[in-house]
Amino acid sequence: QVQLVESGGGLVQAGDSLRLSCAASGRTVSIYEMAWVRQAPGKERESVARISWNDGQTNYADSVKGRFTISRDNAANTVYLQMNSLKPEDTAVYYCRAAIRILNTYYNDWGQGTQVTVSS
Repeated sequence: QVQLVESGGGLVQAGDSLRLSCAASGRTVSIYEMAWVRQAPGKERESVARISWNDGQTNYADSVKGRFTISRDNAANTVYLQMNSLKPEDTAVYYCRAAIRILNTYYNDWGQGTQVTVSS
């Protein structure tokens, strides 16, 4: 199992920036992808950004393209989400997700989430 701890959330104004961090521990060798997923009140979870743990390939939701950047530090087992030009609609709890593969078994581990609130 992989343990994930997010940090970096907070209350900011529209147009500001924030950087979220997610530190992984435990069986990190089994991680093949990490992602940031957010959930706003009354809405379904939305995958914001993903990054391949091996080659660093990234993928973004259309709603954040050009504003958010996901990156990783394999040595530190940490993934980051740099969020620029924040909008009130970015307000949500942001969760870190690790995609795990052990032999032919695949599953996800999740962090506890960090609140991001953007005021207009």
